[in-house]
Amino acid sequence: MGDASCDPTRAPMTDVDGRPYEYGPHSVGPMPGPPLRPGSGRISAYVSALLGTLSLLAVFCFRFPQYLTTPELRDVYDVDTLRLILKVGMSLSLILGATSLAISRDYKRPAATGLLAAGLAVALGGYHVHGRAVHQEPIFMGVDWFVLDLLGSALLFVVIETLFPKYPKQVTFRPAWKLDLTYFGINHLLVGVMLIVGNGFAPRVFGWAVNEHVQAWMRSLPLPLEVVVLMLAADFVQYWVHRMFHERPWLWRFHAVHHSTEYMDWLAGSRTHLVQTFTDRALVMVPLYLLGPSPASLNLYVVVAALQAVFVHANVGLRFGLLRYVFVTPQFHHWHHSKDKPAIDTNYAVHMPVWDLLFRSFHLPKDHWPKEYGTVHPLPATLVGQLAYPFGRDKP
Repeated sequence: MGDASCDPTRAPMTDVDGRPYEYGPHSVGPMPGPPLRPGSGRISAYVSALLGTLSLLAVFCFRFPQYLTTPELRDVYDVDTLRLILKVGMSLSLILGATSLAISRDYKRPAATGLLAAGLAVALGGYHVHGRAVHQEPIFMGVDWFVLDLLGSALLFVVIETLFPKYPKQVTFRPAWKLDLTYFGINHLLVGVMLIVGNGFAPRVFGWAVNEHVQAWMRSLPLPLEVVVLMLAADFVQYWVHRMFHERPWLWRFHAVHHSTEYMDWLAGSRTHLVQTFTDRALVMVPLYLLGPSPASLNLYVVVAALQAVFVHANVGLRFGLLRYVFVTPQFHHWHHSKDKPAIDTNYAVHMPVWDLLFRSFHLPKDHWPKEYGTVHPLPATLVGQLAYPFGRDKP
């Protein structure tokens, strides 16, 4: 159960008591610093820190692939391309770090971080580093997945949020961005454990339900249609899991961590409690396992799901017209994170709103956007505090 009960069948312009509800404008709170502007040295300092840190981690991945890289990704890597990316990343980190220090001393800490990390990467072999022979390990950390996804997501979504922001006054480094980046790292580094849990749960518990005729039919579909079926099936499970995390008080305590963010952007979706993360990963594997899709459709679905999970949390004000009734969009999912009373406990779908429409939990009031984000009862502001929160005795 969320912070307040809400009958999703009510008219969207009424509150929980059936009284008329007036949607107000969203007010962006105080920001910790000015927007990123060219010429101040701030952009080059932070980009240097990002690229330098990722370059150092990439060198470690080359040196210890069996412990730090994801087996499924190793099978598709083009090593020459990765070395080129590493070379460019280290070079840019060194150039931008030095440029930032030359322009201004106001951002010397991130600039120095970038220079130090890139320098260590060069000292450890840089893009010439030789990897070791890979022996499959049962447990591994997805450092490579963290590096590639953070680099790709930052490049893509920071640009999109800059070009099409819903809240232009919300800066890139908004409050609590470091906390959400930490969650981003944890979720990626634990990918090995999550894969073991997710891939092992479905066969052991639902192996009896496998039907060869269903799987043969699934693989006979055209690739686009196969992906659509996967999205609908996975979303059906995720819808009910998501709804249970809202409607059961003891489960809500875990899910409240995800809702505690008060600023929506591409990093916000990373804030999830480990219990919910493992539960989601294990249960969503059930329909994928039972349907037995082709490898091509499964890989495409994983890519689409990963991009959409980030995009729907983003600070993006794009209008999608009738498509917002077909696919989950930022506006639709922003309402799920809203503290506006009519929106609480609505919009559970992850991919397509069809299940919310069918089960009467759909909330998308025309062109309105939420007035406030977050939970009604504030949660601890620290990682340890949030991970411990579900086991405490505070208000749910």
